[in-house]
Amino acid sequence: MPHRQPRLKTPPRAGTVRASARRCLSRLVLAAALVSLAGCVPAARRASGWVYPLPRHQPNDGLAVVSLPGGAGLHLWLDTDTSEAGRCSPRWNPDAARLRGGNGATPSSGGRAARQEFYAAMARGSVRWQLRRQFATLCRQRAPQSRFVWQEPPRRPEDFQPRIYPMVERRNLLSNPKAVLRAEKRLLGQPIKPEDFENEEPAPEPPGP
Repeated sequence: MPHRQPRLKTPPRAGTVRASARRCLSRLVLAAALVSLAGCVPAARRASGWVYPLPRHQPNDGLAVVSLPGGAGLHLWLDTDTSEAGRCSPRWNPDAARLRGGNGATPSSGGRAARQEFYAAMARGSVRWQLRRQFATLCRQRAPQSRFVWQEPPRRPEDFQPRIYPMVERRNLLSNPKAVLRAEKRLLGQPIKPEDFENEEPAPEPPGP
């Protein structure tokens, strides 16, 4: 078989090289302009973006997120869900407290921040990473025998599922008539018959309002 000569690459044209160089230069100029503009904004008018633990009642049960200028932001209150045996997971609360002085040595909080700020903070990877770390520690403190299960925080209002407690039916609030009768007989000193121990369901409520 005849030996094929390797195909030589054609060097780029001078016009193509100049156009590429101009694009790179324009991008560098734009990046430098953005950096210089950011430096012109006073520090007091910029959000530092700091994220750090800020306890409420015990270690790891609160997180500070400086998301607004002047050290303001969110004080997230962390709580755990241990309703399922052997499992500990985050219990999300989108109603964060308003953080003040988050850039200083004595941050404080009070009032309630808008829920939209909470959802915006949950979109930040640094916030979610710190939350996962604190929740894992908090579960070890509160439920050392349970397994920590991480659940992603809600990032939109429709993602938030508030904890709904099971409704207590009215029939569960009524005492069993047989039990009431036995108690009355004991108080009056009357004999209790075998049929007094037969459990009966409370009578259904009459229909209507």
